[in-house]
Amino acid sequence: MTAMDAAWLRLDTPSSRMAILGVWLLRPAITLEALRERVAERLLRHDRFRQRVVDDAQGPRWVEDENFDLARHVVPETLPRKRGQPPDAALQQRVAALAAQPLAPAHPLWQLHLVEAHDGGSALLARVHHCIADGMALVAVILSITDGGPMPARPTGRRAGDADAQTDAAADTDAWAEAFLKPINDWTVRAMQKQAEQPAGRARPARAPATTPSADAAEFLSARMASDIAALAFSGDDAPTRLKGRPGVAKRVAWGQGVPLDAVKAVGKSLGVSVNDVLMSCVAGAIGAYLRGHGDDTQGQEIRAMVPVNLRPMEEAWQLGNRFGVVPLVLPIGISNPVQRLYAVHTRMNELKSSLQPVLAFGLMAAAGLLKPEQQALLNDFQRKATAVMTNVPGPAQPLRFCGAMVERVMFWVPQSGDVGVGVSLLTYAGHVQFGLLTDAGLCPDPQAIIDAFVPEFQQLLTLALMLPWEAAS
Repeated sequence: MTAMDAAWLRLDTPSSRMAILGVWLLRPAITLEALRERVAERLLRHDRFRQRVVDDAQGPRWVEDENFDLARHVVPETLPRKRGQPPDAALQQRVAALAAQPLAPAHPLWQLHLVEAHDGGSALLARVHHCIADGMALVAVILSITDGGPMPARPTGRRAGDADAQTDAAADTDAWAEAFLKPINDWTVRAMQKQAEQPAGRARPARAPATTPSADAAEFLSARMASDIAALAFSGDDAPTRLKGRPGVAKRVAWGQGVPLDAVKAVGKSLGVSVNDVLMSCVAGAIGAYLRGHGDDTQGQEIRAMVPVNLRPMEEAWQLGNRFGVVPLVLPIGISNPVQRLYAVHTRMNELKSSLQPVLAFGLMAAAGLLKPEQQALLNDFQRKATAVMTNVPGPAQPLRFCGAMVERVMFWVPQSGDVGVGVSLLTYAGHVQFGLLTDAGLCPDPQAIIDAFVPEFQQLLTLALMLPWEAAS
């Protein structure tokens, strides 16, 4: 197991289960038999889904589960419903309960739960431990098991004995170097190009042309790396809102109806910002409104959300494992004016785009996977600087089909480690942006209130955008 994957394995605690959760709503209903057949045909072609983890003095490693039983991993699920309880409310309760349950360590660390009859269709609930893969890799796996998806390739051969450990160690080193060094090299090239550009009306100093760009870029890179290391290591703890504290075991899950992606794009174009800027601003507005609704004074307050950044080439998205860094995005929850808040988020996002923090955070996680006992304190100190973990994933533009049924809605949540008790999920799927929350029950017992504030925050920006003059078609 790579050091990065081992870090996620060892972060698993009773209050923070390191499993990625997903929900698919399917129509019409599918059967458990059809689901198991599809999993056996496609998902099990990936070795990791047939392997368990052995963690001993040599460190964690993957081994074949000789007692693998598909029925243990693809299970039927029933949702007990109270009188008058909406189907989604019962489903949310079950997802929250699963978020607090550990996966069986003696077997492969994943499980699919199928509610065959749910609101006129079926609901598929998935749990996959983060040590198996990150979000980008799991999206590729999901696409491979859908109707018409690309068939995963079978490994051409099996390794055994010491060769496994040597090959895995080499792969670990190559992956670490690829993810950590290549982005820095790419960033250095951009820095050299930036240094070589001449502002209008300014003469370039008379220096040796062969050495100036590289010397300037090296100085620029050194200064920026020092600045980003300081930003990660020495920033203070997050604002002490009611959302901060030590998480317990119980969790809560909520989601909304989402907003049309075309409307989000229209707002971004009208106001001169990106789609991500619009969405992040609405999340900040919804959290701020929630806190003020509970009587809290948010004036001047900001919170951080750790945002994963993919570090793998898109052509390698199918490879399992974890290859991402994180950046701490500041959310200005104390700005109630939606336009001011939007441009504050826009400014912060632009600052992060030229940052080395994602690759530095990757290096921190990889190092933590090697430190073993010391890693928990190291990573918890890193995570304590944030209130939330936020993921924003662009999904398929067209609806997927699975076992003959239409996948009407897709939702997912990533785990929160350490003292982080809020997980924010933004997923673009089939022309809509889905907003979901996974929270600690003690810190945020009513996440639906935050979800319900998201659309009104967006509507304010949409109304403003519609009031602006339309550009003449070119």
